[in-house]
Amino acid sequence: MAEMNFHRNKEGLALIYGGFIAAILVAAMVPVNAQAEVPGSGRAETGIQTFGAAAPKAPERINDNHSALLASLVSEALENNPEIQAALRERAAAGQRIAPAEALDDPVLEAGVINAPLASSPFNREDMTMKMIGLSQRLPFPGKRGLRKDVAAQDAQSIEYGYQETVNRVVREIKTAYFDLGLTLETTRLVEKNKLILEEFSHIAQDHYAVGRGTQADALLAQTQVSRMRDELLRLARARPTLEAELIRALGRDAAVAAPIPEPPQLREEILNLESLRETAFSQRPQLLALQSIIARNEKALDLARRNYYPDFDVRLSYGQRNNMLDGTVRPDMVTLTVAVNLPVWRENKLTPRVLESLALRDQAQNLYQAQRNEVAARLRQQIALAEQNLQSTRLYQSAILPQARLTVEAALSAYRVNRVDFLTLLNSQMTVFNYEIIRVTTMTGYNNALAEIDLLVGKPSVSLTLPGEPL
Repeated sequence: MAEMNFHRNKEGLALIYGGFIAAILVAAMVPVNAQAEVPGSGRAETGIQTFGAAAPKAPERINDNHSALLASLVSEALENNPEIQAALRERAAAGQRIAPAEALDDPVLEAGVINAPLASSPFNREDMTMKMIGLSQRLPFPGKRGLRKDVAAQDAQSIEYGYQETVNRVVREIKTAYFDLGLTLETTRLVEKNKLILEEFSHIAQDHYAVGRGTQADALLAQTQVSRMRDELLRLARARPTLEAELIRALGRDAAVAAPIPEPPQLREEILNLESLRETAFSQRPQLLALQSIIARNEKALDLARRNYYPDFDVRLSYGQRNNMLDGTVRPDMVTLTVAVNLPVWRENKLTPRVLESLALRDQAQNLYQAQRNEVAARLRQQIALAEQNLQSTRLYQSAILPQARLTVEAALSAYRVNRVDFLTLLNSQMTVFNYEIIRVTTMTGYNNALAEIDLLVGKPSVSLTLPGEPL
């Protein structure tokens, strides 16, 4: 990392570049068998195993989108993350609103007495006196019920897509926290390794000073760099709990539970085609599909608002039972059937504003959808460019820069043992290797984080979106 680089002032920068160039020149002048001057090239004598010319084996590619550990963490979050659980319950609730939206209003049952006189024995004095029971039902104008159901169904569909977007976002958060924590752990390992090497350099410098072949400043300079590595370890130790907390939060674990230990950063190279990914995003990104459902919902709401210009119907059927008259005259029972309609006469201040509201909401949803499409396209372009840049940098450091820098350290160490270069050149060469190793794992992590962001942007399903026992 930039802040770990011990070349922090102008004078140090001059020494660095001068020493680095000198080391390269020395490496070019040292014969191929120069290591024979010191048996084992110093490795057997000092116990240092990190100066070999051969670069460490490049990390193997991961054929699947993520390792088994990362996949298990994603599955764990799907079951435990509170945001996902809340979105799942919202989805279930929205699905239950579809059928009631289409249902008829409850029928109304009524019972009573009609045209009863106030005299005694009222039921057989007046011809129109009767005991009545009736049933009435409101029937919406044809098409209204279907439109109400369509509005509720589109609402439920948009919430379903919102649930999928929540899952994908949490998966992205888990990947990012996982990769960042893995970078911190790998950086810690590299710092510890570099500290051990610098401690060996300090011992070598002290040995040279003891026999009059070096200066005390060389030993002090090495000790200073060791102290800086210790300070960097403290900084990494402070940063680690924050990243662990973020990963624990995304997983939905209790704060007292330990965070998982990520694997070292690895490349999982993917073919990134902007046009193909953009089309995929437009067709399957849950956020965009949710906005499309909202547009369709507002279209149906607009149709329903316009359909409210037409009246609804109240159908009423009642049965009247009549007693015989006092003189024994038989009175037949009676049946009444009526149909009533509401009169939508208050259009200007009741119905028209509803239509205009639905029209504005539809246009708003269309504008939001277009804006989101543009943002997805722009972010895809940015993330693909970032991923390609990090991938190329990682390849360059792994295949060329780091092997060359390690060869420089090897040559500088051999030359320093025979007093052909100064200690600063050796120290600068090792710090250069250290910084390049940090850059390599940082760009590798940046590449993986960019892929995680791209997966979110295109709506790539990372896991099954159905929990055990939960309906689709």
